[in-house]
Amino acid sequence: MPKNIFQKSAEAPTKILDKSIELGQQLGQKINPVSYADIMFRKDKRTRLFLDSSPEKRIEIIRSVTIPVKRDILAKIPEEEVVKLIEGLDPDEATDILQLMTKRKREKVLLLLSQDLKDSLSTLLEFDAETAAGLMTLDYIQVNDTETVSDVAHHFRQHETRTGRPPVILVFKDGKLCGFLPGHELGLAAKSELISKYVKRIPSISYAATHKDVERAFRAHPHAKIAVLNDSGNVVGIIYSDDMLQLLEDRQASSLYNFAGISQEESVTDSAKMKIKNRYRWLIINLGTAFLAAFTVGMFEDTLNKYVLLAVYMPIVAGMGGNAATQTLAVQVRGISLKQIELKTVWKTLRNELGAGLVNGLINGVLVAAVVILVNHDYKIAAILGIAMVINLLVASFFGTIVPLIMAKLGKDPAASATIFITTATDVLGFMAFLGLATIVLG
Repeated sequence: MPKNIFQKSAEAPTKILDKSIELGQQLGQKINPVSYADIMFRKDKRTRLFLDSSPEKRIEIIRSVTIPVKRDILAKIPEEEVVKLIEGLDPDEATDILQLMTKRKREKVLLLLSQDLKDSLSTLLEFDAETAAGLMTLDYIQVNDTETVSDVAHHFRQHETRTGRPPVILVFKDGKLCGFLPGHELGLAAKSELISKYVKRIPSISYAATHKDVERAFRAHPHAKIAVLNDSGNVVGIIYSDDMLQLLEDRQASSLYNFAGISQEESVTDSAKMKIKNRYRWLIINLGTAFLAAFTVGMFEDTLNKYVLLAVYMPIVAGMGGNAATQTLAVQVRGISLKQIELKTVWKTLRNELGAGLVNGLINGVLVAAVVILVNHDYKIAAILGIAMVINLLVASFFGTIVPLIMAKLGKDPAASATIFITTATDVLGFMAFLGLATIVLG
C-alpha cells in the first residue's frame, strides 16, 4: 500500500461524487444497478430484494449502502439471515453490524452464532467503538520466536480452518511482543528454520487510544497493520490499514456534511421529515444572521437612496469576503484535525493569514476599482469599493483563523459551527466598511 494513502486531504465535493460513481460502477458488475437503486430508495422493495440476493451480493450491498439503509435492512430481515450475513464478514465488520441493531435483536442473533464467533464478537462489543479497540479485529495468532517455520505453519492452518480467515502471526520473545512474521515466509523459508530471523517490526497502540491517535500512528509508521495492547501490555487485537482508510473516507464525507450544516447521518434516502429535522436549526440560525446583515444595511438607507450605484456593488464586497473566509477556514480546520495549530500558537499563522489577506485585498481592490472606473466613470465609488475590499479580506483572514480555533477550544466541531459566525462577520463588517466609507466620502 502506498505511504500517502493516509495523507489527509480536503477533497472537493466533486471528488466525493466521483468516488460514489466509481463505487456504483463496481457494484454494478456484481449487483443489478436497478435492483441496487431500489434497495437504496424503495423501502417497500428493499428487504425482498436483499433476501433474494446471493450471500456474496448481500455482503457487497451491506458494505456499500448508507447507515440508515443498513439499519432498515437489519431491522426487517430474520435473525437467521443476519447470522448468515455475519458469518461471511470479518469480526470487526460483524461487530459494526451488530451495533446497528436493537439490543433485543442483537442478543437473539448472538444466541444463534457458533461459540467461537460468539466469543470473538462479544469481546469486540465490550470495547468503546470510538477507541482503537473499536477498529480492531481478532484475526491473529501468538507464537514464540523459538518456534520453527513448520510449527507456526501448523498454528496458521488451525486458525484459518477454524475461522476461514488467515491470521496475522505475532511473535513474542520472553513474553513480550517483538514483531510479526510475514505470511509469505511460511512458504519460502525452510520448515526446520527458527522464525526469529524473519521477524519484522510491528507498531503497537493502547486499546483506549482515540481514532485520531490511531491515525497518527499510521502516519508515523505507514505499515499495513498495528497491534492493539491492553493495560498489561498483552495483545488484544489488530488494526489493518484498510479499517483506518475507511475511517478517513467516512470523516471526509462527514466534513462535507458539516460544512453544509447537514447531519452526517442524513442520506439521500431519508424522508422529507427527517431532512427537515436535520437542517431546520442551522437554517434558523442563518436566518437570524441574515437579519443582522440586513439591519446593518438599513443603517445606511439614506446613503443608498442618494447613491443607488452602491447597491449594485454591495454583493461583491460580501461575496469576496465570504469566499476568502472559506479558504482560510478550510486550511484551519485541516490544521486543527492534524494537531498542527491550537489557540495558544495561533499568532504566527494569524500574521501570515493577515498578510495574505492584505495582498489579496489590494489585488482584488485594484481590479474592482478599475472595473468601476471603466464602466461607471466614478472615481470616488471605485476608491471606496477598493478600500472596502481590502478591509473585508482582512476581516475574513482574522475571523477565518480565530473562530474555528475558539470553537475547537469550546469542544465544538469547527467545520460545522465556525462557518455561520465567519460569514456573519464578513457580511456585517464588509457592509459597514463599504457603506460607512461611502457615507463619509460621499455624504
